[in-house]
Order: sequence, then C-alpha cells, then structure tokens
Amino acid sequence: MDDADQRLISMLRHDARASLSDLAIGLGMSRTTVRSRIERLRSSGAIVGFTVVLRGDAARDPVRGLMMLGIEGRGTDRILRQLNGLSAVRATHTTNGRWDVIVEIGTETLEELDKVLAQIRRFEGIAQSETSLLLNTWKSGA
Repeated sequence: MDDADQRLISMLRHDARASLSDLAIGLGMSRTTVRSRIERLRSSGAIVGFTVVLRGDAARDPVRGLMMLGIEGRGTDRILRQLNGLSAVRATHTTNGRWDVIVEIGTETLEELDKVLAQIRRFEGIAQSETSLLLNTWKSGA
C-alpha cells in the first residue's frame, strides 16, 4: 500500500460515499485510476467494507470513557474474555507501555459507568487502573 492508497483510504474514511470524481480531484488522479485502486484494495482485503454511521449510533452512549488497566501476571487472556463479555464494553485493546489493556466503555449515565468501572476493578488480576471520560469526539473511524 503506497502513499496514494493511504490518502484514498483517508478520504473514504471521511466520506465513504464520495464520488469517484471527487476522490479523483482530491487525489490528483483519474477516475479510472481511483476505481482500480479501490478494487485492488477490496480484492486484497485491505478494504473489507463500507459502513454508515447513523445519528442514533453516535448518540447511543452519552457517557463514554477509556479505562487503562495494569494486569498482574499472565491473566491478560482471561481478563480480556471477561471484559468482552460486558455489555458496556465497546472495544478492548492490548498495548505496550505503562498499561496492558485499554478498554472503551459506553453507558447511558455516569452512575452506570461507575458501576462498570467498579466491576472491572474487582476482576482478579487487575493491579491498577486509570479512567478518562471522553468529552467530545472530533473524528471517528466508525
């Protein structure tokens, strides 16, 4: 995947319904080239689909947060299974650095978020945690 493919994907993330003409103008290439690049990216599996984000989806979780977790020992796989079983958990990410796992959480109220955080902190093997509320989202890959 070259720089032009990266720019094309970035444009599609911003507006997956952009016309081939608009994409071509933005990339400085022909419509035919843009079409063939999209087809090649789809065929190779780099692009697996296109999606629509509805207003209801964006408003689904009025309270959102990121919870960073430090895990003792070798309990990461078990803790990930537990986390992914919680309905308020939107995504889990393993990472390097200070934290072992970052958890994206979405709830209707702060009280619900507090309950979820407390539940996660009680998981065996959670050594430490830190949570940040998400105040506003300026760009989302969804």
